[in-house]
Amino acid sequence: MAASTAALISSAPSRAFSSSKSTPLVAASSKPISQTLTFPKSIHGLRLPRVAHSGSLSRGGSHARKSFVVKASAVELPLVGNVAPDFEAEAVFDQEFIKVKLSEYIGKKYVILFFYPLDFTFVCPTGKHEITAFSDRHAEFAELNTEILGVSVDSVFSHLAWVQTDRKSGGLGDLKYPLISDVTKSISKSYDVLIPDQGIALRGLFIIDKEGVIQHSTVNNLAIGRSVDETKRTLQALQYVQDNPDEVCPAGWKPGEKSMKPDPKGSKEYFSAI
Repeated sequence: MAASTAALISSAPSRAFSSSKSTPLVAASSKPISQTLTFPKSIHGLRLPRVAHSGSLSRGGSHARKSFVVKASAVELPLVGNVAPDFEAEAVFDQEFIKVKLSEYIGKKYVILFFYPLDFTFVCPTGKHEITAFSDRHAEFAELNTEILGVSVDSVFSHLAWVQTDRKSGGLGDLKYPLISDVTKSISKSYDVLIPDQGIALRGLFIIDKEGVIQHSTVNNLAIGRSVDETKRTLQALQYVQDNPDEVCPAGWKPGEKSMKPDPKGSKEYFSAI
């Protein structure tokens, strides 16, 4: 696991974001602006593979021996297991504009950082459902000392308009976490979720621990939504193994279920008990 850490945003649970608060902001227009997305059959311009494979096959007598060597790319490090790329950006929270700096969370909170393509994207309502689902269950993540941050390439003005539109009219209504504006696309690019030829982000989700290290990532194509339940379960598994470093969590593990010891004897005991 990567070690050094430098920091992640938090302030207090709900109102814990550093900001220069002004009076509540009002969007320029109350009418939603419809945006559309193109779903390509294949996404071009994604990052190059991070792992280079090389293999060889040699024969000795009647038996074949295969060696498979996996080497990490010297060009890029994998995101998982390394310190999360830091950023500072404008965001909308509680219908106000604030500044969010990821590194301010380090030593304080876990972070769920998720990306979605665009605001007001009626052709793909999956994003709206994910965004509101995380908000509706924000308290569950707060109990796990975790903050949620949503990111898209839209401006803060677009975010504000979407938040100020009620759900029945295609908006989000008030959210319990910030929506970050990545108009420069630098955040999406640093997390390797940017689709260059469309200028939008894939549906990436990252779990970042209190040391600022990315411990989990999942990236879906534009039309495929993510599970809040699975995100919470993975977060709980991460927190468990960090509190119990001599144990590992098997597939589908949930709090209260039996864990495993990462050795032949321990795993044998686990499988004999299930």
